[in-house]
Amino acid sequence: PAECFLIKEDDQKNEEGSKKPKQKKKKKISDVLATSAPKPATPANLQKLLLKHFEDKRSVIEMEDLHLPDSCFLPNNDLTHSLSSYLKEVCPKWAKLCKNHKEKKSLLMVIVCSSAHRALELIRLLTPFRGKCKVLKLFAKHIKIEEQKNLLDKGVSHLGVGTPGRIKALIEQDALNLQSLKYLIFDWNWRDQKLRRMMDIPEVKQEAIKLLESGIIPACKAQDVKLGLF
Repeated sequence: PAECFLIKEDDQKNEEGSKKPKQKKKKKISDVLATSAPKPATPANLQKLLLKHFEDKRSVIEMEDLHLPDSCFLPNNDLTHSLSSYLKEVCPKWAKLCKNHKEKKSLLMVIVCSSAHRALELIRLLTPFRGKCKVLKLFAKHIKIEEQKNLLDKGVSHLGVGTPGRIKALIEQDALNLQSLKYLIFDWNWRDQKLRRMMDIPEVKQEAIKLLESGIIPACKAQDVKLGLF
């Protein structure tokens, strides 16, 4: 019986030794939020995002060209603002600019968000400005790019709300220029049903970075365009 016990004990040790160590599960955003309150985005968040994306792709000098000083940014949204109150209080000058804006194929403000559905939600929140400015839908779902190009070419529009991929495509096709652009606002703090912000969604983040590269960063550094993190 003693020998049997030793054999069983050895077998048990071998079984335990063969077990692989459990890998730590990656924390989900919902888990992080459960233990900490959401924090509003800051310029440092955008800088960190750009640094992480380009650190293996760019030289030190090229990385310096991507750096945006705090003067490029509008005041932060402290999570108490609605979209209309944010536009009225954080960048009040844009509404006055609408009166003098006469250029086709250009916008005074572009609001960038994660999806067509969210873009429509944001457009509904702009009702206080109805009649004062013309708003364009700049996303791909159910809207052909040719239709958006025609709207930009035929009439004067003031504000565009859409996804980074479609906005970038319009810039690349010379349908939308940056000549009159004064404000580019990222809908950064809003979370979808999975509690993801727009920059938590890989494909949206990639397109947002490409959009920044398509002339936005140089315009910000020249103080022609202000970045907002709503």
